[in-house]
Amino acid sequence: MSSGGTATKFDTRHKSRVIIDGPERAGARAMLKGIGLTDDDLRKPIIGIANTWIETMPCNFGLRTLAHAVKEGIRAAGGVPMELNTVAISDGITMGTEGMKTSLVSREVIADSVELVARGHMFDAVIGLGACDKTLPGLSLALARLDIPSFLIYGGTILPGEVNGKEATIRSVYEAIGGLMAGRITEEELTLIENHACPTHGACGGQYTANTMAMAMEFIGLSPLGTASAPAVSDEQRDEGIGNSGSVVNPRKMEIGRQAGRLIMEMLEQGITPRQILTREAFENAIAGVAATGGSTNAVLHLLALAREVGIELTIDDFDAISRRTPLIADMMPGGKYAAADLDKAGGTTLVAQRLIEGGWMDGSQLTPTGATLGVEAQKAVETPGQDVVHAIDDPIKETGGLHILKGNIAPDGCVVKLFGYEPTHFEGPARVFDSEHEALRAVYGRQINRGDIVVIRYEGPKGGPGMQEMLAITAGIVGQGLADGVALLTDGRFSGATKGLMICHVAPEAFVGGPIAAIHEGDTVVIDTDARTLDIDVPADVIADRLAAWTQPEPRYRTGVLAKYASLVTSAAEGAITKPTF
Repeated sequence: MSSGGTATKFDTRHKSRVIIDGPERAGARAMLKGIGLTDDDLRKPIIGIANTWIETMPCNFGLRTLAHAVKEGIRAAGGVPMELNTVAISDGITMGTEGMKTSLVSREVIADSVELVARGHMFDAVIGLGACDKTLPGLSLALARLDIPSFLIYGGTILPGEVNGKEATIRSVYEAIGGLMAGRITEEELTLIENHACPTHGACGGQYTANTMAMAMEFIGLSPLGTASAPAVSDEQRDEGIGNSGSVVNPRKMEIGRQAGRLIMEMLEQGITPRQILTREAFENAIAGVAATGGSTNAVLHLLALAREVGIELTIDDFDAISRRTPLIADMMPGGKYAAADLDKAGGTTLVAQRLIEGGWMDGSQLTPTGATLGVEAQKAVETPGQDVVHAIDDPIKETGGLHILKGNIAPDGCVVKLFGYEPTHFEGPARVFDSEHEALRAVYGRQINRGDIVVIRYEGPKGGPGMQEMLAITAGIVGQGLADGVALLTDGRFSGATKGLMICHVAPEAFVGGPIAAIHEGDTVVIDTDARTLDIDVPADVIADRLAAWTQPEPRYRTGVLAKYASLVTSAAEGAITKPTF
């Protein structure tokens, strides 16, 4: 920074000196010496490491080890690392149970807890370590609020397993459950897939929420470009049979951690903060990356929430406009063929950025944590000869991106649909209405869903669920029964991973607040037209109005505790399902 021609160096202890320096702070220093810090340490910048390590899932299992590498880098660069921990919920493990309702709630708890500790202990900078679905969005919200030099590092994707010569992932397990219920496979075959689908720790291996958000955070500038690509565990570690230990982390990822520790000190010296990075154009870059890779529809929810934190005008309609102009160029699961580890081998997220900048679909002038622009960092991409994961800009998989926003008489605030190009653009059928995910799952497993049906699952929104639970078990069950191209899904909850051929619609406002989805009756004809961007029921407007006038809000599912607190404060999914103060 400069003023009147005189250069001013950013104070690298701009926060910590308040809590540590001076005779009146002797008590604070005494306590910090109780954990081994010296007078020399206390004259250095204090760098928070916001770690989402937890032992409840493979996704974040290696983050404790990765944190050691980050600390090495910070110490080598002249800082003092100070690690803090927060919560994490596994979507994959809690899926299909009441526990799944806690997942989206955890995003707010992560953001709040990291913000609290960083404000309370006055860190000069922060590195967030995340992996599973809500940790990266939660950490990003905290960094935006704090607005001190900070960025995120992704723990990395899980490696795919192998069953009978074919790749197997957690999606394979859920689809196999549906196959078992349909009598298409045996219990022994299900167990075989279960035993080989997750051969290492790391986050779910397709372009589900974790990998989508890791890429989005690079393209928006909250993670150094290229750091997300490396899997949590190397091929060699998997093949040696040691990839399930949290103490074993990909050597490449460990080196990324050490580099991150050094980079945060450089970023601190430059005084670069998230609000300098998070411009309108940066958000558009992130959306383009999601659209170009068939990424999770949850990105809409999380990017809207982040935009609200920094005061950027962003609406659900912007996602449609950007997706229309951005081609689908990465052949990624669940809609495509390849796992995230395959993208890494092809050239990684840096290659995707390079392609999108070359095509004019991404703004390369935006700032990154290194202080260099996204365009400069993208030039470092190294493409593997012969790879076909990331298509050339003149040979896209589809001319437009994977995100579509529909509106209509049951989705006045918008409906998010992800299309990979295999799905029908028009779907019309009778509504099969369920007032909870569990009711719908019983119907799916009971083989009560028929080709041509449109499965409506409501009262699973941010307030009604509460928590807008993920319902991959239902989508996988339908796919496992061979109905992917013959059934559509409509919900006020969440389905992260659209599967090849399966049309999924996420509607706002939700049923619990009297959204029109509450007016759908069993057997109503639902009409989905993705070309026209419309979603309607074939029912006259006055009939819908009469139904809603007769509607009564159900009792809240929770009246005390964190879920009740969340339900009382959370907004519509169309606003990012953020929590707002009532004053």
